[in-house]
Amino acid sequence: MSDPGLQKLISRLSDTLVRDSLVQETTNYLRDLLDVDRVVLYYFYREWEGQVTFESLSYSKFSILGTTGPDECFNGEYAGMYQAGRVRAIADIEIEPIQPCHRDFLRKLQVRANLVVPVLNNTRLWGLLVAHHCQETRSWSGSNIAAMEKAAATLAMSPAIRDS
Repeated sequence: MSDPGLQKLISRLSDTLVRDSLVQETTNYLRDLLDVDRVVLYYFYREWEGQVTFESLSYSKFSILGTTGPDECFNGEYAGMYQAGRVRAIADIEIEPIQPCHRDFLRKLQVRANLVVPVLNNTRLWGLLVAHHCQETRSWSGSNIAAMEKAAATLAMSPAIRDS
């Protein structure tokens, strides 16, 4: 006799393993492809509240796993832009016209250049896929941006993410 509760639990665990494996493979692939120091997934567990849940690193000293963003910098206005599909490429955080709290936050994370692409789950902002170049400035090419957008779309279409 099969226990429906146990079957449901096993199914949920299986979906979680599939999702986690896909996200980790995606961040690893992007870090190698883009040749950057760090690629992370910032997951929103509540509206506009989240944390770095996955990362791929060139060196362990760049780890920011578990980091949350500064609330005063990532508010509904910015979240709304990413929910609308905004892609943000910053070649040099020191000269980019960004909020001082955002610049300070990025400095604290050792970021010199970043590329941010939303992962949209049925038009809901599920997460942000972020590439960080920590050691120097970086001009992001159209192909860099396209690769990040394609990876974010692939993640969003995965049943384990789409149905979450």
